[in-house]
Amino acid sequence: MPSTVTREKAAIRTAVDRVADDLVELSRRLHARPETAWEERHAAATVPELLDRRGFTVTADYLGLETAFLASYGTGPLRIALCAEYDALPGLGHACGHNLIAASSVGAALGLAEVADDLGLTVEVYGTPAEEGGGGKIEMLERGAFHDVDLAMMVHPGPVDVAEARPFAVSHSRISYRGRSAHAAAYPEDGVNAADAFTVAQVAIGLLRQQLPSSSRVHGIVTSAGSAPNAIPETSSGRWYVRAETLAELAEIEPKVMRCFEAGALATGTTLEIEAESKPYAEFRTDERALAAYRANALHLGREFAPDGLAGRMNRASTDMGNVSQVVPAIHPYIGIGSLPATNHQHEFAAHCVGPQAERALLDGAVALAWTGADRARSTVA
Repeated sequence: MPSTVTREKAAIRTAVDRVADDLVELSRRLHARPETAWEERHAAATVPELLDRRGFTVTADYLGLETAFLASYGTGPLRIALCAEYDALPGLGHACGHNLIAASSVGAALGLAEVADDLGLTVEVYGTPAEEGGGGKIEMLERGAFHDVDLAMMVHPGPVDVAEARPFAVSHSRISYRGRSAHAAAYPEDGVNAADAFTVAQVAIGLLRQQLPSSSRVHGIVTSAGSAPNAIPETSSGRWYVRAETLAELAEIEPKVMRCFEAGALATGTTLEIEAESKPYAEFRTDERALAAYRANALHLGREFAPDGLAGRMNRASTDMGNVSQVVPAIHPYIGIGSLPATNHQHEFAAHCVGPQAERALLDGAVALAWTGADRARSTVA
């Protein structure tokens, strides 16, 4: 489907170009001050500033969530939503490029605002906290966000461009064991070793993988397991993710993994506590018509889509945007920032999330998303 630069699309491009320096500055400010899930106070205040100055109505502390916001422009019957993620990774900063996501969504919204009256649009920007494991969009959905939106969109940085998101469903759990401390040399028999419980659990998970679907993923970290080598660890804790192709498959796999953690407790005599960090993230349901429009628009801007090889596998990463896609039409394309050999969730990738190639991706993403919104409006009228 070739992209045609209509009068509205030309106006969108001009509007984005007009604020390009502001969008780049926004991205850099977020990158320089990374904030982790549910702590994005600076970002939640900074991202809507440009929208507010350009006539959007901004609602802070949206739906009672301190680091969420809603910015809205226009009164048309067709509601186009742009999602602005802005949380960073613990210890890695913006190694997933959420600074670029936020800025590109703001840019797309400002572009669409330029033609909102002509196309009968209400343009909405949702500031969505805690994508990195906290399920911010799920919390927002349950409080009433996104419902009755006609199209929800965002563009995510990756090493290369890949149009279609095919993320895993995922659950996020905090795992804790409690035992009893003792002197490791003098009275080891008095101890109940909480660190050993994780060792047993991880061995069990490793053996379980042979019986899991090849597409599944089980991975995690031990965040604490004692503080002195001459003391039996009394407590240990960790964070674990289980991924599957769908929520239905996840529901079959996750209990098997949890039994591995139960085995750790049984073998060591510790007590086990499992706490969900958020509700599970769903697989993605792509709106094919919007995806075709985005693909054509991106190609018109000179983007090139990579084959789904090693560099293109970022589109398999889990996202709470999958839950949004189960409720309203949605797309979640990936846009390349020329980072290879660095890929997402590496310090080197974070370094690539500022600079000329990243900023070109930011602006191309903003225009491609806005043009896709304009295409949806025109097809609805037609």
